[in-house]
Amino acid sequence: MKIISIVSGKGGVGKSSFTASLALVLSRKFKIVAADCDVDAPNLALLLGVRRLEKTERVSTRYKAFANRRAARCRNLAEICAFSAISWNERKRMPEINRFLCEGCGACKLACPQGITLKRVKNAVIGEAKTKYNFRLVSGMLVVGESGSGNIVELVKQRARKIAENLGADFILLDSSPGIGCPVIASLRESDYAVGITEPTQTALSDLKRVLEVARHFEIPHGIVINKYDLNPKVSEAIESYAGENRIPLLGRLPYDAKFVEAAVNMLPVVAYETRYERMFLGIWNRIHRELKRSRRHAET
Repeated sequence: MKIISIVSGKGGVGKSSFTASLALVLSRKFKIVAADCDVDAPNLALLLGVRRLEKTERVSTRYKAFANRRAARCRNLAEICAFSAISWNERKRMPEINRFLCEGCGACKLACPQGITLKRVKNAVIGEAKTKYNFRLVSGMLVVGESGSGNIVELVKQRARKIAENLGADFILLDSSPGIGCPVIASLRESDYAVGITEPTQTALSDLKRVLEVARHFEIPHGIVINKYDLNPKVSEAIESYAGENRIPLLGRLPYDAKFVEAAVNMLPVVAYETRYERMFLGIWNRIHRELKRSRRHAET
């Protein structure tokens, strides 16, 4: 079983749309499980026509600090908190903790052990669904105002792996968060291959370089797909030059087409909405598969 992560340096470049279509193409030849690891703003389910997740559960990966009356003797807690989550309420004569700023680090508990209690909080919801394309999807969503997205991604991956093992799946396809933060690192960890999605703008290229540096740091083989490549041929050429200079495989180019937007509006992968794109995505998959085999041979030697 191989894990393929779809990443992008910035949002809005078509990462989830690409993942939905690649998942559909793969599902016609292999047993797969898809996982939406963009837990701050998951939308892969919508692009696959899933309106409601099943087997949902609220999960906890975080603690929050709570003050009791004994904390009244600890006036210096506001100075100790590195996240500015604690203030002194002069009227109540005790510290107050802002639950939205508290990271549950426990520093206040160490300073005031009798006045502070650390309690687990339910900071996310994880669920799954069977798509109409006959593969299962796992998705996680952080509760608004909560933190801990990297840990939630780990739980999403654990459930996806368990389902994949039970099904005897060949691949797990992860739709990562954009950027280079904790949820992206959590998605990339243990991946066998990473696909970097970008568009032909200087900001997207700059951010693509950063996320691929993360993949390189973890020694994860990776390639590039240029979305909407024909909107700015000059920057597309710059992306191809960057790929060539750094020996990064160019896995494919996708044109700008309103069909992608129409497909998303209708909650469909573009390969299901416009069948002529199926051959294009199949070609991209064949290059990914070839790179996977090459990296495996390299690892064995």
